Amino acid sequence: MEEITTIGLDIAKSVFQVHGIDARGEVIVRRQLRRRQVLPFFSRLTPCVIGIEACATSHHWSRELQALGHDVRLMPARYVKAYVKRGKNDAADAEAICEAVGRKTMRFVETKTREQQAVLMLHRTRHMFVRQRTALINAIRAHLAEFGIVAAVGRNGVDALLKVVADPKDVRVPEVARKCLNALGHQLEMVKAHILDFDRRILAWHRTNETSQRLGAIPGVGPALATALVASVSDPKAFRSARDFAAWVGLVPKQNSSGGKERLGGVTKQGDRYLRSLLTAGALAVIRYAKIHGTKHRPWLTALLARRPTKVAAIAFANKIARIAWAMMVRNERYKEPAALAA
Repeated sequence: MEEITTIGLDIAKSVFQVHGIDARGEVIVRRQLRRRQVLPFFSRLTPCVIGIEACATSHHWSRELQALGHDVRLMPARYVKAYVKRGKNDAADAEAICEAVGRKTMRFVETKTREQQAVLMLHRTRHMFVRQRTALINAIRAHLAEFGIVAAVGRNGVDALLKVVADPKDVRVPEVARKCLNALGHQLEMVKAHILDFDRRILAWHRTNETSQRLGAIPGVGPALATALVASVSDPKAFRSARDFAAWVGLVPKQNSSGGKERLGGVTKQGDRYLRSLLTAGALAVIRYAKIHGTKHRPWLTALLARRPTKVAAIAFANKIARIAWAMMVRNERYKEPAALAA
């Protein structure tokens, strides 16, 4: 039996599909594995290249298989799809993964550490609570609007509505509706407390991580963005340049070029949506501060705002922040103020 050199592993919750080939490309193994069989099966194999789609639990299995001595390579699922010949089943997916992992032009995803995934879980959980807070506020406003009670936009408006709900003498709200709104109000306070707690946890981790603290010195980068960058980027050297990193985040224009003529559209909005939103929010904060206190120390930003709308300038500045962050992570340097700003 020839030695297996490359394996395509289609992972799942319970049933895994293996497609293995030798150095000549001949199929050596094609079989299903139950979850409990995966590690014993690969422990018996000589070290080989294992391709896995970068999806749920893929980083866990990558770490486990790397511990057995295998060369594990994660790939974006959309890049693997082109190698599926016909139909859609686990065997076809595993074969496509095996084919894709051997391509020299394939782009791979670096395996995250357990700590990085834990920090990302902090961010994802906080973001879920933020969405729940928005949903609760919208529900309270909508329910009270049915009784003709509206309030100003913002935090003060919500507080005013909750005071109306808490006042049993206010006859505009029926008693049955008041009980429902009180429940929503209690839930809103609980969610706000959770968000505050996760803000503190993120800040605490930021203060313990040297790279995160260095990134926090960049204008527009706070603890949330700094920790998200450290947790999301396993190896910044996996990107060939700062532009590649900005493209991965989704902060570069779409291209529809042909025949030597460049046609650029809006930003791609591909990559990490959460990182992109944090970078854009940080850029808007810097622009807002610059408009209040003047932009004479940032000539690049001054010239940009003079010829482009604020939100367009914010995307361009977010791109700049992403490039600076990549350079600092690759070179292990601290932030250096531009000459015009330092003067």
